[in-house]
Amino acid sequence: SAGMGIGLLFYGVAEPVLHFSNPPLTAFSNPEAAAQQGLLRNAQHAMGLTFLHWGLHAWGIYAVIGLGLAYVGYNRKMGLSIGAFLKAAYPRIPDLFVDVIDVLAITATVCGVAASLGFGATQINAGLGLLAGVPDNNLSRSIVIFIITMLATISVALGLDKGIRRLSEVNMVLAIGLALFVLIAGPTVFLLDSYVQNIGYYLQRFVYFSTWTEAYSAADWQSSWTIFYWGWWIAWSPFVGMFIARISRGRTIREFIIGVLLVPTLVTFVWLAVFGNAALFIELRGAGGISEAVAESVPKALYATLAHFPASTLTSILATLVIITFFVTSSDSGSLVIDVITAGGHANPPIPQRVFWGLLEGAVAAVLLVAGGLRALQLASLTMALPFSSV
Repeated sequence: SAGMGIGLLFYGVAEPVLHFSNPPLTAFSNPEAAAQQGLLRNAQHAMGLTFLHWGLHAWGIYAVIGLGLAYVGYNRKMGLSIGAFLKAAYPRIPDLFVDVIDVLAITATVCGVAASLGFGATQINAGLGLLAGVPDNNLSRSIVIFIITMLATISVALGLDKGIRRLSEVNMVLAIGLALFVLIAGPTVFLLDSYVQNIGYYLQRFVYFSTWTEAYSAADWQSSWTIFYWGWWIAWSPFVGMFIARISRGRTIREFIIGVLLVPTLVTFVWLAVFGNAALFIELRGAGGISEAVAESVPKALYATLAHFPASTLTSILATLVIITFFVTSSDSGSLVIDVITAGGHANPPIPQRVFWGLLEGAVAAVLLVAGGLRALQLASLTMALPFSSV
C-alpha cells in the first residue's frame, strides 16, 4: 500500500522470467554455458537477482528515511518533512536550502508515484484486454488512469483512517487471497522449497550481487535493471519513508526496524517466490510459453501465468482488482505524503490540497505514458532520483 504493490504485481512474474531467459552474468549469457550449467542454475540465479532488487536494499533506504523523519517529527516536534530532518541535523542550514530540499522531495515523489501508476495502468489495461477485449492503446490506458485517479482522490479526501487504511486492508486481503490460490493450486511443495532456497542463495551472494558492476563485460544490463531500481527506490524514499513515519507513531526503534526492514522484506520475498517460481516451474517442468509471453508483453506476464491454473478467468479478474486497489492506495498514499510536505510537515493538511496532488500524479503518469511509454516512466524516476540522492 506504500507504493511497492504495483511494482510487485508488474515485475513479480516478468522479472524472474526475463532474467531466466536472458541471464545477465557473463558466465551464463550464451547458450553453450547455459546448457553446461543447466537451466536450473539460471532459474536460481534469476530469483537471486530479483530478491536483490526488491529486498534489503530497497527497504533499508525506506527505513533510514522513515526513522529520521519519525524522530524529528515526533521526538523533536519539527514537522514531518525532509527539510525538517536536515534542519535538525544541521541547525545552521539556510531556510532557502531547506525549501529547495522539500521541493526536490516533492518532485521525486510525484515522478516515483507516477511511474508506479503508469506501470499499473498498462497492466490493468492488459487485464481488461484479456477479459473484455479492451484495446491496448494510449487512449485506453489514459482512461484507466483517469478513472482510478478519481477513485484515489475520493480515498485521499476521506483521510488516513476512513480512506487509505480501509482500502489498504481490503487490498491486502485480496492480494493474500490471490497468493494463497497460486500456492495451493500450483506446485505447493516446489514453491515452499524454492522460497527457502531462494533466501539462502540471496544471503550467500548478497555482497557479490551488491558490488557487481559488469566491469569485465560490455553489457548494459545494470543500467536497465539494478540502476533503475536503485533510482526508483530513491525517488520513492520521501514518499514511503514519510508514509511509514506517519503510521509508526508510538513504536520503539527496535519495533520500527523489525516492522520496516525485516517483515516487509520477507513478505516481499514470499510474493516473488510464489509468483516468480510458479512461472519458472511452468517453464522448467510444465507447458512452457511464459518466456515468449513476457517477451511479447511484460504487462501480460501475470495473466499468462494464471492461464495455466484452474479458474483462470476468475483469478485474472481477482488479479485485476488487486492491481486496481494497489493503484488507488499508491496514489492516495503519495498524495497524502506530498500534502504533508507542502503543508510544512503538519499531519492533517487541508483536503483540497490532497485532491490537487492526487490529480497531478495521475496527469503526470498519463503524460509520461503517452509521450514515451514504460521507458519514459523509468527515465522520469531516474532523473528525479539523481538530485535527491545527494541529500
